[in-house]
This record gives sequence, structure tokens and C-alpha cells, in this order.
Amino acid sequence: MKAVILAGGFGTRISEESAVRPKPMVEIGGKPIIWHIMKIYDAHGIRDFVIAAGYKGDVIKEYFASYFLHRSDVTFDLAANSMTMHSSVVEPWRVTVLDTGLDTMTGGRILLARKHIGEETFCLTYGDCVAALDVSALVDFHRRERATVTVTAIQPPGRFGALSLEPGGGRIERFHEKPDGDGGWVNGGFFVVEPGVFDHIADEQTIWEREPLERLAEEGKLAAYRHTGYWQNMDSLRDKMVLEEQWASGSPGWKIW
Repeated sequence: MKAVILAGGFGTRISEESAVRPKPMVEIGGKPIIWHIMKIYDAHGIRDFVIAAGYKGDVIKEYFASYFLHRSDVTFDLAANSMTMHSSVVEPWRVTVLDTGLDTMTGGRILLARKHIGEETFCLTYGDCVAALDVSALVDFHRRERATVTVTAIQPPGRFGALSLEPGGGRIERFHEKPDGDGGWVNGGFFVVEPGVFDHIADEQTIWEREPLERLAEEGKLAAYRHTGYWQNMDSLRDKMVLEEQWASGSPGWKIW
């Protein structure tokens, strides 16, 4: 099974980092977040990746072009202009990086990746989210449901501290530093998709999260896999700092490998 990673956006909300590299290449613990995402899939035996790049896609290509070299012991014979590779520690990945354009929408990027996906079930996710996700269980659920698309549904925690105020008064009765969210389920990415979905993507300006998913929901062909474990996106510099702190702790919540 292949995993398609949407990695073409401008990352404007984290412009401090994305001014020089695409958001999926922003590093957490010295490795781009896209590497962490790929390790999650790799832990479940999915090692064939299609990366739908766009903004600063060359940075992604250059990273994987030199990946083997950077992860290997090597001898350079300068006089002979030769290089000898020794031991190497690299994952058995196959990585296809596609230039899907600067202004292409998410659905359009999926459509442009079609010829590299083939007519088989595939995984799909965004290039800025990590989770302690049981991908194998997600795929099994998708097959049982016989859906066209299965989305991982998550319940995000509240983002800000909450105050409980006394009725009619000016005193705070309780302060909640990390309150629960409102209980609603939202799109957490990490989809499983059938090739029939391409019939629901009109062109390169189609937004994946709008017409295709909305129509599939109306047709009863969109399933939700409920994930209650760790999930975190990297939408802002604050999110990046949270992920960096968790990685530095030695036991980040998404490290399942």
C-alpha cells in the first residue's frame, strides 16, 4: 500500500519557518516533520510514499536525494575523485516527489498523483500532523466499513485555559489550565482512500475537504475511524515549540517506532 502526503502548501501561519523551506520540512528534533510522519507509516509496514509537493518542493527533493549519503559512512578519495560507501542506516523507503504546482488545491494535488498511485487502496495524510495512530487498525476498519474514504476523527483539547466564574460575581471559582475540548469530532487527517474517489475530484482547483468529502458523506460512503490517542498538528510556531519540547523529553507521544 502507498501513502500519499500532501506537502505543497505555503505554510503561511508558520512563516517564521516556511519562508526558507516548505512546512513539511520544518524540523522537530533535527528531522523534518515529514520524516516523523513517514516513520509512523513505516511502523505499520507502509514504505512506498508519494509526496505531492508544491511550494519550495526542491527542498524536499534535495533532502531525499542526499538522504542515503547523510546516513552512511563514506570514504572520499579526493585525488581519484571517487567515493566509497560503507555501512548505512537507512529505511527501506521508496519515495516519489511530485511537483503539483504552487496554487493547486488539496484535491487537485491528489488528482495529479493518480498515475503514481494506481488503481488500489491508498493512505493519505497532510504533511504537518503526527499521531500515535494504529495505521493497521485504521486500514482494517476501512475495509470492514467498505467505505470509499475513511477519515481519522479526533477530539482536540481546548487551546486556551478556561475560567469558571461565580454566578453574577467577579471572582473566579476555578481555573482550568488544559481543559477538554467541546467534545466535537474533527478531521485529523490520516485517511484511507479507494481509487474510486478520483471520480469525485473535478480538477486541480478542487478542495479535498469540501466537495469530494461532502458529497461522499451525503452518499453514505465516508467513514470515520475514532482515534482517542495522541494527535498534534504543527499549524504555528507555538505548535512547533510544543512538538520540540515533547521530542526533547525522550518520549514524544507520536513515536510508535
